[in-house]
Amino acid sequence: MAKQETTYEEVMRELRAKRYRPVYYLMGEEAYYIDLISNFITEHVLTEEEKEFNQTVIYATPDTDIATVINAAKRYPMMAERQVIVLREAQNIKSMDALSFYLLKPMPTTILVICHKHGALDRRKKLASEIEKAGVLFESKKVKDGMLPSFIADYLKQKKVTADPKATAMLAEFIGTDLSRMVGELDKLIITLPADATVITADQVEKNIGISKEYNGFELRNALVVKDVQKANKIIKYFAENPKTNPIQMTLALLFNFYANLMLAYYAPTKSDQGVAAMLGLKSPWAAKDYMVAMSKYSGVKVMQIISDIRYADAQSKGVENSSVSNADIMRELLFKILH
Repeated sequence: MAKQETTYEEVMRELRAKRYRPVYYLMGEEAYYIDLISNFITEHVLTEEEKEFNQTVIYATPDTDIATVINAAKRYPMMAERQVIVLREAQNIKSMDALSFYLLKPMPTTILVICHKHGALDRRKKLASEIEKAGVLFESKKVKDGMLPSFIADYLKQKKVTADPKATAMLAEFIGTDLSRMVGELDKLIITLPADATVITADQVEKNIGISKEYNGFELRNALVVKDVQKANKIIKYFAENPKTNPIQMTLALLFNFYANLMLAYYAPTKSDQGVAAMLGLKSPWAAKDYMVAMSKYSGVKVMQIISDIRYADAQSKGVENSSVSNADIMRELLFKILH
């Protein structure tokens, strides 16, 4: 039976309880959780006085040798119980396999934190299993689009704030799965909340983030779900007039994600809110309602054709088979194909 992957919550539970491991290998496509864990260690393990001599941060370049990191890890702490060595940008190191020698007998007084972003070790290789034996191997995976509303709600709950459903949807659609950017925008909204207010509204998002509450990707998707031709065309016209805040690539990505998920929804064992939510990995059945409505408006064959049309529009927007058609015309043609 394969070993269950270590979760962020498990790592943080141990750290808060001051149960430290000799090695933390933090890897993955989502930088947000890697930064949270490594920053917690650098901020809380040592006192301010201990940090001066016992906390070292190394930024790796293609010329950095893992031996340099290992030598630092083998040092004894000075006037402290332990030392912390943090290797950032570890994906730049080509000789990481040499870490195996250190893992055979890691220094008990060293906490070695390795931050490997934009990729991950092959878990089938020996190094991965050696890290798991000696310490913590944590993979920070990209959050799926359907999980963004729950991420937003959970983050705001920590700050004793909530967001109304439309504001949440606008943020999820506009910012996407870049969690570091999402958190930055949420913090901005919290700061700009009126005195004694605890609910972030669509009006506040429009004012502070620059997303129109009437003309945005969320509203475009809603119009397409119910085949509201007039509203969809108004939104596309607004996008054409405001290309900097509504770039075609962002709109196409939004549409592709929705119709790709809609295609998957047809394969749900039970065509219900609960069945579709389970099929798409959505946190609540409420989030599946748009897909249920869309399945009554579009056939499976039509959805397959729409996905193909979106891919073609994307290629056109990048200059493939297109020397003169504007992005606005590409979107107008795509909208016609979707709605007719």
